[in-house]
Amino acid sequence: MSLLQLKAVGHVFLGRAVLENVSLDVEQGEMVALVGPSGCGKSTLAQIAAGLIAPRHGQIVRNYDRCAFVFQEPRLLPWATVETNVALGLSGLSLSRAEQRTRIAAACHRVSLEESDWRKFPSQLSGGMRQRTALARALVGNPDFLYFDEPFTALDAALRRRMQDLVVSTVSDSGKGGLFITHDIHEALRICHRIAVLDRSGHGILDCVAVPEAPGNRSDKMIFETARRLISDHPLFAVVDEHDERRLA
Repeated sequence: MSLLQLKAVGHVFLGRAVLENVSLDVEQGEMVALVGPSGCGKSTLAQIAAGLIAPRHGQIVRNYDRCAFVFQEPRLLPWATVETNVALGLSGLSLSRAEQRTRIAAACHRVSLEESDWRKFPSQLSGGMRQRTALARALVGNPDFLYFDEPFTALDAALRRRMQDLVVSTVSDSGKGGLFITHDIHEALRICHRIAVLDRSGHGILDCVAVPEAPGNRSDKMIFETARRLISDHPLFAVVDEHDERRLA
């Protein structure tokens, strides 16, 4: 069953078409990576899919009850503690205070936040800790669908890998769905079932490539070799790699 369907979606910003005729499905239990050159409209498309932006035209079908969004920036309330920020993910759920505390503690533990940090304010946290708090906020409500917009760029390599593994277990092992935006082909290969390439001008999905084996079962060697093959042999992925500003910096 498709949890998310985008049908010929288009959007205009300041009189300029930034997305045109974009169609994409995400099935239950599937994580789809969305890649493309910087400025092609990936973040805008994700926000349209999640209902945060109204499209100019097209149709979005959401066959899930509850979703969560992890942005590039943590977007935490600066006057609230870690616990209070995470608790925002429980909005709309009828839970006792004891159940809320249990959920919050479990979410914080999942993203490797120490108990000594739970009562700290965002200004007292490192960039990586703030981003992990945002991830805990997304996970605490047990959503059916998760949107990720390059959420792990502030994390070091070891912690980024642990959070990627958490995404794999959260989506693939529980029948949820997800859309994951990234510039990193290796990251997409680690956590996603398919990789969709958005046109550099936002004019549709150029291709959608299925990744062999299940996320979580792929070796580092397989990921490295597949990434090298995609970038060297596939013109669409070569463009993505060429336009990744972090690699060019």
